Amino acid sequence: MSEIIVFNKPFQVMSQFTDTQQRAHLGDYIEQPGFYPAGRLDYDSEGLMLLTDDGKLQHQISGSDWHKTYLIQVEGILKTKELQRLRTGITIKDYQAKAIDVTVLAKKPGWLWPRTPPVRFRKKIPTSWLTITLNQGKNRQVRHMLAAVNLPVLRLIRIQMGTIALTDLKPGEWRWQTLTTS
Repeated sequence: MSEIIVFNKPFQVMSQFTDTQQRAHLGDYIEQPGFYPAGRLDYDSEGLMLLTDDGKLQHQISGSDWHKTYLIQVEGILKTKELQRLRTGITIKDYQAKAIDVTVLAKKPGWLWPRTPPVRFRKKIPTSWLTITLNQGKNRQVRHMLAAVNLPVLRLIRIQMGTIALTDLKPGEWRWQTLTTS
């Protein structure tokens, strides 16, 4: 059994404990020596991060056995052709990126907190919401995949890693969770 930290990383917070450029970082929210992120989120992404003091567990969480699900707002309307490309795979740099699951949502989820600063709004350009589940975690992978199908990402929130979901934590909040490890 391992104790992990479940954290809701706010927008524009670094996924590390220090920053030489004086940007907000994990150390501004969590004071638990010896705990490190298991997988990162970009500065301009939000949502679920897991932190552990177990190097083996950190490697497992970051690996392909732990699926990661993201809630995404994109500029534009998703079409069947784009969804199919996300499901069958897109070549990005030197690897193939493929969504395990892609779901188009009818509207923005009601539980979602407002982002500060807010996402830009354009009256004549519609937006769509979707979820994507991956078993990879390459740098800016979701953004690259959606750019490849001409759907710029406006907002990206990781909402689940493995069986751990982002529930009832507001941005900047964290909680302990016991994880049974093998």
